[in-house]
Amino acid sequence: MNKPTLYGFTLEQLSVWLEEHGHKRSRAIPVWEALYRERVTSFEAMTGANAAVVELLKEHFVLQTMEEHTRQESVDGTIKFLFKLQDGNLIETVLMRQKYGLSVCVTTQVGCNIGCSFCASGLLAKSRDLTSGEITEQIMKVQLHLDRAGKRERVSHVVVMGIGEPFDNFVHMGNFIRTIKDAKGLAIGPRSITVSTSGLAGKIKEFADSDLQVNLAISLHAPNNELRTRIMKINKAIPIEKVLEAMDYYCERSNRKVTLEYILLRDVNDRREHAAELAELIKDRKQQVTVNLIPYNPVDEHSQYQRSDRDTILAFYDELKKQNVNVSVRLEHGTDIDAACGQLRSKQIKGA
Repeated sequence: MNKPTLYGFTLEQLSVWLEEHGHKRSRAIPVWEALYRERVTSFEAMTGANAAVVELLKEHFVLQTMEEHTRQESVDGTIKFLFKLQDGNLIETVLMRQKYGLSVCVTTQVGCNIGCSFCASGLLAKSRDLTSGEITEQIMKVQLHLDRAGKRERVSHVVVMGIGEPFDNFVHMGNFIRTIKDAKGLAIGPRSITVSTSGLAGKIKEFADSDLQVNLAISLHAPNNELRTRIMKINKAIPIEKVLEAMDYYCERSNRKVTLEYILLRDVNDRREHAAELAELIKDRKQQVTVNLIPYNPVDEHSQYQRSDRDTILAFYDELKKQNVNVSVRLEHGTDIDAACGQLRSKQIKGA
């Protein structure tokens, strides 16, 4: 049986594990710092940690559980990594260069069962959840790539928006966030981490009650139930009213705003009247939400959908602005290498 990765522990979990195996809890800290500050790639390189602890960890764990299968770089500097897991499954991770820093989009599941009709990620049914260690290792693989380049760059932002529904893998997703937030390790600030969900209302409430305190984005994509059900089958089970009720609970509990994601599909949900209907839907929530308009990115298998033209996008934007809705248009990254929003599900994965 394959050993799990040491990246699967939060610092608290590692401290408890060492205590259960006869060591002081404090001996976890040098191990943690070796992992995330020194970014060692072998147990032998953990020279600052207790030797007996290192040998014990080496007996039970590994550091690397995935290998880089392929790497593609976009003309805009975006890099898409295709990683092969221990069980042979393939996942994708994307590094994006933003004005505010380097952002990594991580995957949380092998495949996706949400089934949004416009999204490439759902073309493969979910076969399993990723462990927290496998999600964390994506960040570390990207960071080690940056380290080897010698530019002293660091991953500063994380978006949990890759393949899969993060809230359908809630425990592992939460432990991943606790790991990358930890001040003794990568120290990625909570305001620099965003989790996106298709609208699992119960989990949104659980998220509100957690101690994670990171940003929340909800994929809405339609202003009414009839249209949302047509393009997002999850809406049959969890209609818009339940999603917005859960969002209200989150905003009240966390005192944070929410981003509503809205992908624009030509002649489907992009007309000015759709914008007016969306503004009416959230009229009592304008202070707690920002609408993020997403130009549709092409997917071969979803040829029934086309990108809205520039004038249509601007008209939709203007209508929301006229209704005093906070709105932005997402800057695209990596469309030419199928790394943009809605495109993740590598052609290699499909053929694997």
